Formats: sequence, C-alpha cells, structure tokens
Amino acid sequence: MKPRSRSLFLTLVLAQAAHSVEEYVFRLWEVLAPARFISGLVSSNLPLGFAIANVALIAFALWCYIARVRRDHPGARAWAWFWTVLEAGNGIGHLAFAAQRGAYFPGAATAPLLILTALWLGMTLASDERPRL
Repeated sequence: MKPRSRSLFLTLVLAQAAHSVEEYVFRLWEVLAPARFISGLVSSNLPLGFAIANVALIAFALWCYIARVRRDHPGARAWAWFWTVLEAGNGIGHLAFAAQRGAYFPGAATAPLLILTALWLGMTLASDERPRL
C-alpha cells in the first residue's frame, strides 16, 4: 500500500472514533435496537456496555492499522477495503435513519466524515491497484 492509503486508513479510524463519541453522547443505544443488544451483551449497564463495545471496535481498527496496514502486511489491502466498506455503510446507515426520522439521529453529524473519508480511501486504494503504463 502506498503511504497516502495508509494515512487515509488512519484518518478513517480517527473519524470512527469521533463518530463513536457522538453516538455515545447522544445515546445511540436508546434509539437503535442492535446497539442496545450489543451493549447489553457487554454489560447490564447499557451506557457502559456501549462504551466498551466502541472502545473494542476502535482498538481493533487501530490494531489493523498498526499490525497490518502500516507495516504493509500481505493482507493490508484486504483489511483496508473491509474498513472502507464497513465505514461507508455505517455513515450511509446513520444518514438514512436521520432521513427516515426527518430529524437528527445519533451519529448523523459525523456520518458525512465517515462516508467522505471512506470514499477517498476507496478511490486511493483503487488507484494504487491500477497498473502504471
């Protein structure tokens, strides 16, 4: 992977961290059943469970960056594409929920950041893969 793709991957991880903070502050687990379910699997205290689940998600994303993407591991590109698709879908989902509600939905403010960063990373990864003539 090229340095630009590695930097964009880290930017995407940081965007997800900001997104997780927004989801926590605006209590996503109260309005989205899957978030409530996952939070409840982690702890009977839903805010704590939500926080732990999100810290684990960010820790896993950072591991992917440190152990795979930054070191240009053979699987780095696959991990980068996985996170690109996941985060684009995450951002689109939050905006869709907000549109359906006709009002703010927790995570909608940072959703465009996720989508734009994921698209930029995806275009960069695709560009990296094209053979140069």
